[in-house]
Amino acid sequence: MLEVRIVIDQINAILPQTQCRKCGFQGCRPYSEAIASGLADINQCPPGGDLGIVKLARLLNINPKPLNPEYGEHKPKQVAFIIEDKCIGCVKCIAACPVDAILGAAKFMHTVIASECTGCELCIAPCPVDCIVMHPVSLAVENQSLVQTDNYAASQLAKKRYEARCLRKVKELEEKAERVKQKKAELGMLKK
Repeated sequence: MLEVRIVIDQINAILPQTQCRKCGFQGCRPYSEAIASGLADINQCPPGGDLGIVKLARLLNINPKPLNPEYGEHKPKQVAFIIEDKCIGCVKCIAACPVDAILGAAKFMHTVIASECTGCELCIAPCPVDCIVMHPVSLAVENQSLVQTDNYAASQLAKKRYEARCLRKVKELEEKAERVKQKKAELGMLKK
């Protein structure tokens, strides 16, 4: 069991941590688990591209293969950009972002923290006014250090942000369940 967990961690360390779900799984960790258990192939990650496939093949001592086009195509790194004068502050993009890279509040304009955006594109579909576009990370942006150029460091930062968001969501659900439990208890006391 420990060996399997180590392999899963090694696979997960190779993946780009975009959490984009293009592989057919709910994130990079579930995809890592599926690869390790033989339920998924190594060529389902468009953000990882050919280099990611080669690294996974080396790790698992198998032959690399081309990216499966069923899951999309590899693109240069992109970041989301919100067109400010179109944003209505609906917060749907904030809820969709797996790494909390979007800032804003209800009924106020939102913005993307470019250095934190993984380019997953999950914020685009829920936007009711189509004010989110993807911009390729240009050399100018990279030179200004707005986006990390070290892919491993960037993926590890994205992984930490994703894990922190997941923990926060679990805590929010637990707190909500506790509030409901307390309300039910209070109502039960009132009925007596």
